[in-house]
Amino acid sequence: MTLVARFEDGTIRLNGDLAPAVADTLPADVAFDDRSGTYRAPAHRYAALRRALEDAGVAYEDRVLDLPDLGLSTTYDLREYQRKALEAWLDNDRRGVLELPTGSGKTVVAVAALAALSTPTLVVVPTVDLLTQWRRELATEFSVPVGQLGGGEQTVEDLTVATYDSAYLRADEVGDRFGFVVFDEAHHLGGEGYRDVARLLPAPARLGLTATFERPDGAHAVVADLVGPVVYELSADDLAGEHLADYELRRIEVELSPTEREAYEAAQGTFVDYLRSSGLSLSSGSDYRELVKRSGSDPRAREALLAKQEAREIMMNAGAKVSALERLLDRHRDERIIVFTAHTDLVYRLSERFLIPAVTAETGASERRAVLDRFREGTYTRVVAANVLDEGVDVPDASVAVVLSGSGSEREFTQRLGRILRPKEDGRTAICYEVVSAETAEERVAERRR
Repeated sequence: MTLVARFEDGTIRLNGDLAPAVADTLPADVAFDDRSGTYRAPAHRYAALRRALEDAGVAYEDRVLDLPDLGLSTTYDLREYQRKALEAWLDNDRRGVLELPTGSGKTVVAVAALAALSTPTLVVVPTVDLLTQWRRELATEFSVPVGQLGGGEQTVEDLTVATYDSAYLRADEVGDRFGFVVFDEAHHLGGEGYRDVARLLPAPARLGLTATFERPDGAHAVVADLVGPVVYELSADDLAGEHLADYELRRIEVELSPTEREAYEAAQGTFVDYLRSSGLSLSSGSDYRELVKRSGSDPRAREALLAKQEAREIMMNAGAKVSALERLLDRHRDERIIVFTAHTDLVYRLSERFLIPAVTAETGASERRAVLDRFREGTYTRVVAANVLDEGVDVPDASVAVVLSGSGSEREFTQRLGRILRPKEDGRTAICYEVVSAETAEERVAERRR
């Protein structure tokens, strides 16, 4: 019986005779399915499975993908580094991740890859904002219908854009419609739930786009397995001055007030005392998870966790930071400024204090678009946000960023910095200010994200 490979419910199913000796040479996650009496592999192993069968000299009929040539072309004129990125990806058997800074034109490279392959393609994105942006970009560049999965619409075309959530729900159903998949903000694939998006798709050509590939939990190895390794990378420093704006990082240290200092030291003391007596150091994520676990049954652990949160809120929302921001807003009154914070409450305080438009997770999509459109037009020259502008949103260009508070994440900081790196018409240098509470744990947080 001729061996036949088919796509079925997010897997590759092999029907027909397969010698045990050949089966032993197949990828490790190809397994015999007792229910159907066939071999099955996760869909993302399709390319590897095909190579293994060919290397073993096994004749088989491939019915997994039967896709049209879309005849795509693009008018984009790639910059030299974009062309090298595309070539590196093509040379790596059309698999891999491009790690390029925000504002460097990762989408341009992806569009060029679509044109080079001219095969039905699924683009997967983390947010509805990016869903809209990608669909608009593809519809403008290519004269073919563009489908959408997510954002209230479920249409599948040869070119389709989907959110990670919608792709997860539909991948096992529509996976054989696409020979190429683009994962924007590809680091999201490291999360447990989103990994299955890549696993359920058989597309042999895979491109990941990100500004920061590394993940603190080490899951970037998972992304590399599902999409491919980093095949081309550049930092903001590599492109500053020619393709991105020159930039400066300036740290401003502010002092806690006497009342804030007393409350901070008390809370931090409670937290540190518990760590000393518990044997935990919080040098790893597992230690923090253990603390959270203990807090469910140990009153002292719960007290320590609450004290840590209190100390963090004091240092990140220090009153002197508001005064520092006031000085910066005055110093850069003729420039566009984005203010970043870690707490929604502070956003609203600043919005009311300085009459700055606010964008938070509570801001509706239409209101957020209106704020950013007015920022782009120059009607607004400043905006304050809590995390939601870090990624997944087309943020209009600014020349000054003020980070009042944030995590120790390098990715978060890189994304925020990227919001001011687009080249300026007047050639001015972009400036990113970090406002840090002196003699607090925030100093270490700021060092980590650098």
